[in-house]
Amino acid sequence: MMLQAPRGRGCALASRTALAHTRPVAARRKTAPKPAKARARGKLAPARERRGLAAAEVALPLDAPGIAPLVADIVRAGGTPIGAYHDPLGGRPLLLASLPLTAVQPTPFQRDLSPTHAKRLAQKIDEAAAFLDPLIVVRGANGGFWTPNGRHRLAAGKLLGLRQVTALVSPDESLAFRILALNTEKAHNLKDKSLEVIRMARALAQADGTRREASFAAEFEAPELLTLGIVYEKNPRFGGGAYSPFLKKVDRFAERPLATALRDRQAHAARLVAIEADVKRIVMELSARGLKSPYLRNYVIARINPVRFHKAKKGDTGPAMPIAQAFVRMAASARKFDAGRVSSADLAWVAAGAESAE
Repeated sequence: MMLQAPRGRGCALASRTALAHTRPVAARRKTAPKPAKARARGKLAPARERRGLAAAEVALPLDAPGIAPLVADIVRAGGTPIGAYHDPLGGRPLLLASLPLTAVQPTPFQRDLSPTHAKRLAQKIDEAAAFLDPLIVVRGANGGFWTPNGRHRLAAGKLLGLRQVTALVSPDESLAFRILALNTEKAHNLKDKSLEVIRMARALAQADGTRREASFAAEFEAPELLTLGIVYEKNPRFGGGAYSPFLKKVDRFAERPLATALRDRQAHAARLVAIEADVKRIVMELSARGLKSPYLRNYVIARINPVRFHKAKKGDTGPAMPIAQAFVRMAASARKFDAGRVSSADLAWVAAGAESAE
């Protein structure tokens, strides 16, 4: 008896299913799609190439030429060298030592000390009964020792009455100007960063003001911090965060000598202060009309920002417009601002955007 071919949609499906079961197993495996391997969240892929020194290259004797003068300075200051080594990543020589607490001072351009944080830190160190985080120290002025990142630990040591403090001492004095990269004991806010950067810039300009401002990009981190730092020096209560989006689009490191660039930034800061005066006037006018919102000032600054809609193209690192031109246009917008055209709905829209960003 001959079997008839199945007819109809259901029969065709059955026929294909039966045919699939008659294929070799290997063929079925080839056609089966392989599930994509999902990378586990939170895991970091290690670098493919290994970097740094081998174990035998790390050790460094205390009488090595690159470290011996530093050893002598530490002994002269009343400290004790403990051991020396090459940093496993970059190979720079470092010295672990115990130094008299009175021999170490914070760099003069660090942010201001927070007594509350210093007291809390002293309490926690005392509870642990161990000073586990050595200071990073370089040689400072007049043969002394500076720490670019240990101001609060240093103050905590004084509160505890420590005689000696452990330190990683580097002969590379340029580390004193890498505060933002090295300081991890208390988070920097915008004012802290700005004040530290402008203080560093003034110290560097005094030492060698002929170097280009742009050559200090690693030390200063961001150009707008220099401009804001000048403003914060005169007005510590200045709300620079509202101007930060504007400055990020127009402020760039200058190719001019640092001393000259700082004079230019004095002019930029003066313009920013003048704009802020107009912003305060506008906010008072809006408040007088009954408009109340914690985002009132941010709204006004966003409205007068001449580059608020500018989006940089991929790979474009230039400013949205020259900074001097941007300040002129922003000041003109502030003078022409019509407070009577602002409604509560406008402020509600700004508040909703701010909350969604958080």
